Amino acid sequence: YLAAGVTTMRTTGAVEPATDVNIKRSIDRGDLPGPHMDVTGPYLEGASSPFIQMQRLKDADDARRVVAFWADHGVTSFKAYMNITRDELKAAIDEAHRRGLKLTGHLCSVTYPEAAALGIDDLEHGFFVNTQLDPGKAPDTCPDSGGDPTLTAMTPGSAAGAALIKLLVDRHVAVTSTLPVFEDASPSYKILPPRQLELLTTEARTAYLYGFARVGRRSDAARAELATLWTNELAMERAFVAAGGLLLAGPDPTGDGHVLPGFGDQRAIELLVDAGFTPLEAIRIGTFNGATYLGLADRIGSIAVGKHADLLLVRGDPSRRIADIETVETVFKDGVGYDPTALLASVRGRYGQY
Repeated sequence: YLAAGVTTMRTTGAVEPATDVNIKRSIDRGDLPGPHMDVTGPYLEGASSPFIQMQRLKDADDARRVVAFWADHGVTSFKAYMNITRDELKAAIDEAHRRGLKLTGHLCSVTYPEAAALGIDDLEHGFFVNTQLDPGKAPDTCPDSGGDPTLTAMTPGSAAGAALIKLLVDRHVAVTSTLPVFEDASPSYKILPPRQLELLTTEARTAYLYGFARVGRRSDAARAELATLWTNELAMERAFVAAGGLLLAGPDPTGDGHVLPGFGDQRAIELLVDAGFTPLEAIRIGTFNGATYLGLADRIGSIAVGKHADLLLVRGDPSRRIADIETVETVFKDGVGYDPTALLASVRGRYGQY
């Protein structure tokens, strides 16, 4: 992350929250190079979850207890996950807010309008995972369709799309765009450049290349369906911002190799330009808007007298050619300069190692 110019990050969910808290503390002490971290607690997941890595909430009281426990142990935000119930989500939101902390969500069982009504602060993955229009959607249940029918039907010009955008803006719910993790739906999806591939372990690179080959074998019908999802997502994100919504940007490096930390953050900004934002608008979404959501805009997120010296120097002019955001020469965090070449050399061939 730091090598790519990320000086503050939000983890947005944790399988091993104690690990993340300890990494944050090591960075803060100066033992490790890395960005400032807003550490999110463990995924707040419901009893019907298929993910064996995640604790499953028993009920609303359990959700409240989990939030309180991890807030006491150093996490600074929370994330609800796909199979949480509305009662559990409401309890978690209320406990987080009682402690002055924010809660975001990658939802499925709870729809976006339901989450907004409950007081959620942010919604992850743009509009890809909203399930409000999925056929047969049952309360507190994640449908097998996972939101695809909703996004297929939802455009800014549709009644449902316009109503959702208005609701989110009125309720001050932010939306996090994570276009890199969905980029394989784009008709222009391309293989990672060599400088990213060389960072992967042999196993991670093999798995990534296998997955990339599978994308190339999709049927024409599947490609057309995914292209519609991609087009509608880009349009909804533009309309959300135009209506006054707070759009953030992130990569979602899931570990399968096709989105890497740091590089994915750069790609997220580039894809926002593909979506129709100007380079400066996209850069603002990826920097100042994130600082605004975290409540840190008075200290970071833009260049001004009195703010922290968190800066990246790039060769070129990203305001004219957004791809120049990748040519990072030096990264300053708290006024200390880091050499991205040296940082990346230290992890070459190791991403995916555990």
